[in-house]
Amino acid sequence: MTTPAWSRTASAVPSRQAAPLDLISLGRRVRHLRKGKGLTLDRLGEAVGTVASQLSLIENGKREPKLSLLKSLAVALDVTIDDLLGSEPPSRRAALEIELERAQRGPLYASLGLPTVRISSRLPLEVLEALVGLQGELERRMDEQVATPEEARRANAELRAVMRERNNYFPEIETQAHAVLDAVGYAGGPVSQHLIADIAAHLGFSLHHVGDLPHSTRSVTDLKNRRIYLTQSQRTDHDPRSVLLQALGHYVLEHRTPENYGEFLRQRVATNYFAAALLLPEKPTVEYLKRAKAAKEIAVEDIRDTFAVSYETAAHRFTNLATEHLDIRTHFQKTHKSGIIYKAYENDGVTFPQDHTGAIEGQPSCRRWTSRVVFDVQDKFRAYNQYTDTPSGTYWCTARTERAASGEFSLSIGVPYAQVKWFRGRDTDIRETSFCPDESCCRRPPADLAREWSGQAWPSARAHSHLLAAMPPGAFPGVDETEVYAFLAAHSG
Repeated sequence: MTTPAWSRTASAVPSRQAAPLDLISLGRRVRHLRKGKGLTLDRLGEAVGTVASQLSLIENGKREPKLSLLKSLAVALDVTIDDLLGSEPPSRRAALEIELERAQRGPLYASLGLPTVRISSRLPLEVLEALVGLQGELERRMDEQVATPEEARRANAELRAVMRERNNYFPEIETQAHAVLDAVGYAGGPVSQHLIADIAAHLGFSLHHVGDLPHSTRSVTDLKNRRIYLTQSQRTDHDPRSVLLQALGHYVLEHRTPENYGEFLRQRVATNYFAAALLLPEKPTVEYLKRAKAAKEIAVEDIRDTFAVSYETAAHRFTNLATEHLDIRTHFQKTHKSGIIYKAYENDGVTFPQDHTGAIEGQPSCRRWTSRVVFDVQDKFRAYNQYTDTPSGTYWCTARTERAASGEFSLSIGVPYAQVKWFRGRDTDIRETSFCPDESCCRRPPADLAREWSGQAWPSARAHSHLLAAMPPGAFPGVDETEVYAFLAAHSG
């Protein structure tokens, strides 16, 4: 997914790791050295005891020379064997010739049914540059199209490891958010839409609410005219303040077009963090949390209400600040009613289900965890609290459910038993036991049900096509580049 037309720059020649004996590189090096000494194939052949046709095959990378011939060539060309076999091409032109030769011998080029370009000294350098560039772009697009969700899961696992290592606290983003709030005179309390509009103006952007925002986007930023387009619709799962602040975050954090899916994820996490750091500024939020800790009354719903944000934003922000400022280790889950984990974070030792890549997202949560049990609770007004004994220890969790366009989700925050004393709801008497990831816990049906129905049921499964589909192409997965450009052209005036 490297550098599409969103921000296209000239690409370097793709690098490849040399084989034990790279015949193409060897051949180009012999040719370069021969011409540097002003020797013809015939004269070099006489010097090393072979015919010109054999040397031509070697120079074209089509024949492997014997060791004795290599030694003779090194002597005749006044270099060492190591110099002759060096992995670095002797010149940029040689590098391009090698790359083009490799490409033309590869399966992708063969599948295109194109004629082979004869590589000679008469082939202009700019033609070589163009052919190699075209081949590299074709390979990139082919790789992009066959990328599977496994790539996304692996990138997510790697990113979560970084978040865990840093306790989900990023002081450099906190500093940038603080500077922005200072610049617009933030004096405390919830961050209003009016103040956020002041932030946009301070950063040099005008805001435009439209009814035809591309369906695959939450916002579109016109960097040429310094405009940010947002939807007029009130029917959205996302706080419009967060959507705008995330768009501004890309600008403040100086993001460039992501070169791979991992970088896309890192940018998304960074802008989410930036938006939360503005909506729940570090200093007043930490002061509030320290007072709540002293009173042993920490509650996510109180953070939500005090700073006028969503429960999910409050829970996320708690994970940013809890370990750094309160010395509390924690975990977070966003789980669909089907039991599938959509988001997760932990630095408290809890054992989440994982696939072979280390990814948690997409895995089923244990039926006995708070994140699953909360769906069956009748009282949706209060937070649901529960202790769960697990193989990695006992955890206390608090959870709520929220509806979105894609279904009902639970949002839960948990801590190890030793740290529950700081939280409201610690007096709950609800307790469950989970043996997951042992399949006997909840992955297998109870024995009596299995005896009665095994072999007698044939469900028609709902196809999870997203598990089989390739990753959406583009620097911003799923976003239609043509649609966005056409939208900007229509609104640019």
